Amino acid sequence: MSASSRSIAYRDNVVPHPLAFGPAGESDDDPGKRPRSDRYAVERDDLPYKVELWNEARTAVEQVLAVTANGSIGYAAYYAATSEHPDRYITLRHKNRIVSRWNESRH
Repeated sequence: MSASSRSIAYRDNVVPHPLAFGPAGESDDDPGKRPRSDRYAVERDDLPYKVELWNEARTAVEQVLAVTANGSIGYAAYYAATSEHPDRYITLRHKNRIVSRWNESRH
């Protein structure tokens, strides 16, 4: 069998399958309607680590870059944010306490 014959035979045997991503337990019949999960709601509310990008005047948080329940992941996101925005003021917060802050270089 030639290479072109093999590719045609392979192509004819492939059945396309649409992919849909969603949370575990989502019904395949109605992807628009998601079942309520109390476990998911509790996890979403209990994310104490935040990486915050402050405005130029350092008077308010301009954008929350990351939110997580894990301190190691929070620090990794904070470290990545300091690399991505080296000239900005960035904080890593645990609940209401600032754990680490990145001060822009003012030369």
